[in-house]
Amino acid sequence: MSTGIGARVKRKEDKRFITGKGKYTDDVRSENQAYAAFVRSPHAHAKIRGIDKSAALAMEGVIDVLDGHQLTGDGIGNIICGWAITSKDGSAMNMGAWSALATEKVRYVGDAAAVVIAETQALARIAAEAVEVDYEVLPAVSNAARALENGAPEIHDNAPGNLIYDWEIGEEAATDAALSEAAHVTEMEITNNRLSPNPMEPRSAVATYDAAEEHYTLYTTSQNPHVARLVLSAFYQVAPEHKLRVIAPDVGGGFGSKIYIYPEEITCLWASMKTNRSVKWTSDRSEAFITDAHGRDHISTAKMGFDADGRITGFKVDTIANFGAYMSLFSSAVPTYLYATLLSGQYDIQNIHCNVRAVYTNTVPVDAYRGAGRPEACYLIERMMETAAREMGKDPSELRRANFVREFPHQTPVIMAYDAGDFDANLDQAREAADVAGFPARKEEAAKRGKLRGLGYSSYIEACGIAPSAAVGSLGAGVGLWESAEVRVNPVGTIEILTGSHSHGQGHETTFAQIVAERFSIPIENVSIVHGDTDKVQFGMGTYGSRSGAVGMSAIVKAMDKVEAKVRKIAAHVLEASEDDIVIEGGEVKVKGTDKSMGWHEVGLSAYTAHNLPPDMEPGLKESAFYDPANFTFPAGTYICEVEVDPETGVTEIVRFTASDDFGTIINPMIVEGQVHGGIAQGIGQAMLEQVVYDDDGQLITGSYMDYTMPRAADLPFYDVHHASTICPNNPLGMKGCGEAGAIGSPPAVINAITDAIGSNTLAMPATPHAVWSALQAAQ
Repeated sequence: MSTGIGARVKRKEDKRFITGKGKYTDDVRSENQAYAAFVRSPHAHAKIRGIDKSAALAMEGVIDVLDGHQLTGDGIGNIICGWAITSKDGSAMNMGAWSALATEKVRYVGDAAAVVIAETQALARIAAEAVEVDYEVLPAVSNAARALENGAPEIHDNAPGNLIYDWEIGEEAATDAALSEAAHVTEMEITNNRLSPNPMEPRSAVATYDAAEEHYTLYTTSQNPHVARLVLSAFYQVAPEHKLRVIAPDVGGGFGSKIYIYPEEITCLWASMKTNRSVKWTSDRSEAFITDAHGRDHISTAKMGFDADGRITGFKVDTIANFGAYMSLFSSAVPTYLYATLLSGQYDIQNIHCNVRAVYTNTVPVDAYRGAGRPEACYLIERMMETAAREMGKDPSELRRANFVREFPHQTPVIMAYDAGDFDANLDQAREAADVAGFPARKEEAAKRGKLRGLGYSSYIEACGIAPSAAVGSLGAGVGLWESAEVRVNPVGTIEILTGSHSHGQGHETTFAQIVAERFSIPIENVSIVHGDTDKVQFGMGTYGSRSGAVGMSAIVKAMDKVEAKVRKIAAHVLEASEDDIVIEGGEVKVKGTDKSMGWHEVGLSAYTAHNLPPDMEPGLKESAFYDPANFTFPAGTYICEVEVDPETGVTEIVRFTASDDFGTIINPMIVEGQVHGGIAQGIGQAMLEQVVYDDDGQLITGSYMDYTMPRAADLPFYDVHHASTICPNNPLGMKGCGEAGAIGSPPAVINAITDAIGSNTLAMPATPHAVWSALQAAQ
């Protein structure tokens, strides 16, 4: 059975996961283990007048109680945002100070004021309750639009009016002119609801300080351990980089929320040094709701103009983005370069202008969550397109088709240059698979049963890879976004791949091995993947933005190119042949057209015994490479959702969900389908169920699964997933990325379907039964 590119290979890593043999951060048990519990603010905004630790310190088993003044006094730096955004007036963004433990002020419910270190987790939590913090409660604001109003409570002294930046992209005058001359203008106010990421594994950290070596080790739930080490060293001054090892073992999901360095990791490292104990902290679900970075939370107004033939002439957007109480690592880039640059969608739009105001509020910090800016852009565009079609009396699929980009490369007016695609092919495939032609009959049949049937489209495009480095550097990114790999061929011919990417559910141990097995014609079980340990793996940028394939695998391909070149030289020398005649196939290295050959293992052994190498060749057989792509990649597709609504209760059932995606080259279709299924589940969750809600005083209302509704199996349909792919011309494998597509394309398809069913366009996410029923009543 084939195990190479395109094969449906079962995931190698699943054996340990499904048998309970995975090793997660919370499974780590260190010698001299102590436990941390944080003293968190119950107030959204307050001054810290004092902290009384005496009762906690008097408890048996409590090792120490540490506060923010001690932390900053030891030189631990503030948490930073790593992407600089400049306002349209040329001023720098207003980044407020964020200490891992608050010193003078707390700014959201959950902001940590102190940490207890104790012999057991239970005791640490009990002692944390005994710490008395004297707060002076201040007025709070949780809504982004209200935070901009005159007289709103100011959260950071260096951000007047709570404004972080006021940024724009595109030509406003040209866009206004196009809208003024349009035959039809669609206007909408659209909210993209705030979400909690809820990965299966909560965040965790185990920090150990070795006083003899002055060396730190951190086990952590990270998507990018090398970046974590860099930031902890260079910006937070926890330890010199060569004195800090960061290990991200098995990680149970991330969705972007585990990219960042949080206060807890910093504090545990510092506390380990202060107490000379290994310090462990693991979040529970309640804690995760008030500490893990939230996602989305945009309020936008938009205008889209059309000519008499239905061609888009201009698109203007004004967005207020809620950043919460502090700027997180990637937060500044999400509503700017990851959002506004995708506002052209799949469409040939000549005039686009977007203005973004980023705002502080007394809520949990907001950062990248699966899709990160792309879902917000897609939802805005695709709701506008569907609404415009209804207003103009046009078929929504044909309005999209009339505006599709068809010539590539295509330069949008908002930076992005699309390199390849066939948007018609995805639309056609989705329509056929969804049996759109049969929808009127199904709608009529549903009506006989007293149900309302609706059909909704979404044609999405996203930018993946989050590279090249020169481009993102010019836009304010603090680091390059390349990737690295090392290919080690051992003396017996087995291969180890050391990758700077990190797997937290994507199946890298399988897909990465597939491309190696195919390239060198060896069994896939002879390939192992090493990642997640800064002492074992060369510096790498980690996994996010669907970059592991297009960027991470491309680095592996570059390293394999070098290995193959050396293999050819060795084999040509040993077999007395020309390098041009050497081929690798069937587990052997052969001279084509002859019976001369070496086993793959024999080449490896020759490289290390070094008895008969070409002149001036170094022994060994391992090569490394760094890959920095020339462009982003652009996955795209069309999703079609069909729903049935009970008008008496507002309960909505998704009866069909069809996806046609263009991911370029697909390494493992089974894993890709799983990624799409998971993304659609999260998108349906956002569209119909999930929403983080704060009251006006900044208290979190949805702080548990009793109030924050996660999608369950009964809420989800069977997905009908298809592919109509074009090859990406800008990386050696022709890959585009698949990890975020489902979460990007599905929310507008669901809402477009529900609004089609109920005959009312005034419906915001999440479309709960109450929201749908209320929209129906308002429309009557």
